Amino acid sequence: MHMKNTTLLIGIIITLLIASCNSSENPLAYQTETHSRGDIKLYIEESFKPLFKTSIYTFESQYQKAHINPVYCTEQDAIQSFIENKTKSIFITRDFTKKEKQKLLLSQVEVRSDKLAEDAIALIVHPSNPDTLISIEKLKKILTGKDIKWNKLKTKINVVFDNQNSANFIYLKNMIGDSPIQSNVFAVNSNEEVINYVKKHPDALGIIGVNWISDEDDAEVLDFLDGINVVGISKGDSKDYFKPYQSYIYTKEYPLTRELWSINKASKLSLNSGFINFLTGEKGQLIIQKSCLVPSNSPIRMMQIKIE
Repeated sequence: MHMKNTTLLIGIIITLLIASCNSSENPLAYQTETHSRGDIKLYIEESFKPLFKTSIYTFESQYQKAHINPVYCTEQDAIQSFIENKTKSIFITRDFTKKEKQKLLLSQVEVRSDKLAEDAIALIVHPSNPDTLISIEKLKKILTGKDIKWNKLKTKINVVFDNQNSANFIYLKNMIGDSPIQSNVFAVNSNEEVINYVKKHPDALGIIGVNWISDEDDAEVLDFLDGINVVGISKGDSKDYFKPYQSYIYTKEYPLTRELWSINKASKLSLNSGFINFLTGEKGQLIIQKSCLVPSNSPIRMMQIKIE
């Protein structure tokens, strides 16, 4: 009897030593994931990279045991990764359709969606290009090859965007419907590459997510803005042209607006859900507002200044 108790005690000690070793190698081992602790991978549409770099940095600074690994990719890649269970949370420019949600429910997967912000597409040109005003109709004609010359430069318009599976390209395709995209429209690899291409080519018209140039308190954004001009856009026959400023995105006077959504299938007690709660809460919405997008859960103050 005494021998059995000794053997049992030795077994318990060995088990505790193994657990201790594993825990020292991996600080998160044997810890329950919470809203503020864990190690996760998120797939994010590359258009929103500047916003999420700031948001993740702020969140991890607040919660030292939270480790968020972002994968910046195209919208199609994010959706496919979600379906293939490579991630439990994605951030894209739309909510899932009813059909998409029903398909996931058949697999007993609950999907929760949250609108985080109002966003926009921005058009950019080289500083030497005097054609800085474009109507929506003109843009459609450029994309479909019906009007491919700059009015003042008198050169061919070369349209450059980030990727054929990106939210930016999907937006353009939806805008022109069944009309085919023409050969003067081509892709590089990222929003940053679009900006750099436009800086070097006076005949280029760049298509990017406005988040890449919206936060003028960000030194990297200021570097991107140095060497490009942002195009003003009008609706229909209107002579009023608007740039993608926060106030015009909010009022929809700027015509190329869209949204930022989180799609989540993780537990409501998970780090995924904790980070999304952060983004929809006061601090996250303030970060979104500072980045000059329109937060979905915080009021925007519109001020009209009258000069006499």
